[in-house]
Amino acid sequence: MRRWILFAVLIILFNTASANDFAAEIKHAETTIQNNYYFLATDLEYHLSPQAKDALQNGVPLFWSIKVKLQQRSILWNKTLLKRLLRYRLQYHALLNMYRVRNENTGIVNNFSTLSAALNSMSTVRDLPLMATNDLSPDEHYVVAIKILFEDDELPLPLQTQVIANSQWQLSSEWTYWDLLN
Repeated sequence: MRRWILFAVLIILFNTASANDFAAEIKHAETTIQNNYYFLATDLEYHLSPQAKDALQNGVPLFWSIKVKLQQRSILWNKTLLKRLLRYRLQYHALLNMYRVRNENTGIVNNFSTLSAALNSMSTVRDLPLMATNDLSPDEHYVVAIKILFEDDELPLPLQTQVIANSQWQLSSEWTYWDLLN
């Protein structure tokens, strides 16, 4: 009996560790002021699991959203002042042997010969406007948050049922917070 319990614990630990191996992550994020406006710059990283790569190679498009929010923080409450959403679609075209990244916000499509080049194109966000400096009070505390969300609800229905129980499909990041420059 003890062996079975130990075996079950090891399986759970292995699945937890492997889930972190495939999650997206925020490598660096900062805000700057240019012409009296706050801008976001961030470097992201996407780690695809073997199952996600296999689905991609078989023509299944994968979607990610980059969620950004600006919050006013106080002792009693947090007020969200701004929400931004950047959305990307990654797809492989077997006939062309090319990866295609589509910015769903702008409609701009770029083609790449390798998966790593395609993922790198989604990994850098520069000069994303947040808010005018005049719209914020110098006496208040503001926080910027960013998260990468893998949109598993965009997968075909048979794959959606696998996502729930499979750590290889947990491709999102956690929220990352930092203080807004004042």
